[in-house]
Parts: sequence; C-alpha cells; structure tokens
Amino acid sequence: MTNTAPSAPPPFGRALCAMVTPFTETGTLDLDGAQLLAERLVSEGCDGLVLSGTTGESPTTTDAEKSALVTAVREAVGDRVPLVSGVGTFDTRHTVELALAAEKAGADGVLVVSPYYSRPPQDALEAHFREVADASGLPLMLYDIPGRTGTRIEPETMIRLAEHPRIVAVKDCSYDLLGVQKVLARTDLAYYAGCDEHILALYAVGATGYVSTVANVVPAQLRAILDAFEAGDTPVSARLQQRATPLIELMMAAGLPGTVTTKALLNTLGLPGGPVRAPLRSADRGAVDELLAAYEEFTAA
Repeated sequence: MTNTAPSAPPPFGRALCAMVTPFTETGTLDLDGAQLLAERLVSEGCDGLVLSGTTGESPTTTDAEKSALVTAVREAVGDRVPLVSGVGTFDTRHTVELALAAEKAGADGVLVVSPYYSRPPQDALEAHFREVADASGLPLMLYDIPGRTGTRIEPETMIRLAEHPRIVAVKDCSYDLLGVQKVLARTDLAYYAGCDEHILALYAVGATGYVSTVANVVPAQLRAILDAFEAGDTPVSARLQQRATPLIELMMAAGLPGTVTTKALLNTLGLPGGPVRAPLRSADRGAVDELLAAYEEFTAA
C-alpha cells in the first residue's frame, strides 16, 4: 500500500557528516581534535554527526575508543545536533554490545551496517537488524553498502524492517535508484544518500538528506545543495551538485579510500585529522596536491 501519511521530521537531521576520527601523530585517539572538528562541522551547516562509521575508521578503533568519542563530541556540541554512532560488525552479539555502549555514552542513534564477509541470507540479515534494534532504546539507521559488505539489504527486506518501531532510517550506498523509490513509496523510512554524487538525485525523489564523507571539508557547500532545492531553485541546486563533482570524484572514486583523502585535506588545511591507522596509508604528496587544487577550485566561487 502506498504511504500517504505526512512526512515525519527527519530523525537525525538532513545534512549529516560521516566524521573522521582524529588521531595524534603517535596514532592515539585525539579527543580534543574531535571536539574541535565537530564544533566546526556544526557551525558550518551540519545538523547531525555520524561517528565511528567507515570514514571514522571503525574497523581499527577499539570499543572503548568508540564510546570515548561519543562522550567527547557530546560535550563539545551539547544537544544542538543528533549524534549517531556506528556499531555495525559481522558479529550480532558484538554489535548489540556496541549499541548498548553507544546508548550509555550519550548517542542519539546507531548506524548498523550489514554483517560483512559472512554474507548472510536475507532472513538472517533481517534477524540480525531486529536483534540489534531490540537491544537498546536508540533509533537505528540501516547501512546498505553491498559493494563493501558483499550483501544487499533487498528492498523487500527493508520494507519488513520498517515495521520495527526503532528502525527509522537508511544510509544508502546501493546504487539502486529504483529500489530506493520502491522503499520510499511503501515505508516511512528516512533515506540518506551515502554517496555524495547522489545527494540531489535522492533528495529529489523523497530522501531525507545525506550522510557525507566530503562534508568533513566542505560542510556549508554541500548543505547549500539541499537549501537551494528546498527553496524551489532546482537549477541552482543542480549546478551546486555538478560543481562538487570533481572534488567528490577525487575524494571518493580516484583509488584512495575516503578516509585517506579526507584526512589528507584536513591536515593540509590545518584542521584536526592526523594519520590513518594501518592497513590504511596516508596519501602521497602528489595526491595531496590534486586534492587541494580541487578543493580550492570548488570553494573559490
């Protein structure tokens, strides 16, 4: 049945940044840097922050570091914006533990990616998400990124999961516009573009906003895409999305992980970032120069 109810307020804001996790030069967690970066992102247009996602190097941060990060960022931004903590792992039990820890640390929601590598079938995948949603009182954002996990959250599975009162949102990296529209038409799930090149495309068909890696360096410019569309100026919104394309491509699709390119730019701009943790490696000088040139071109106008 087609959903005809009035649209609900976005559960976690509209313009969300998948924030990097700053480290010191010796590789330890830089909580002061995280607070400074979070404050900058909020002041420049982000109305939600996602901590300990893939961009936040969740595979190489400890459970204790994830909790400490939520606590520190909450101290910095207060109640001005929702904080969503990435808790997804390939182990249901561990994911539940992280969800409970995020709730205790002060998160407003959890981001749960499909269990990776093991590639569970859809019924097992659905049971995994339901168990995590049942475990805490926090609303849950599903993360559909089959290119990394090896498993798609199929649209019919999404529709069933939307019946759970605490499963409220999706971060979408499925590259399936038809599938997204099928779910939007039949549920109240808040959809967030997880791929920066899809910000306007998904917003135009009813998505809520975005969860962006590129927003770490250009938060105000990406927010402007949504603002122009909301103001009814679709041509301006389209031009802003198009102008962002070279930077998005270089940061997200030029061979280096988004965490690496984002930290390279943040460090060059004198903002908190620090090194990446192995097995990732920092960008070389040539890549940094290309990134900086694209950034300067995009932000010049």
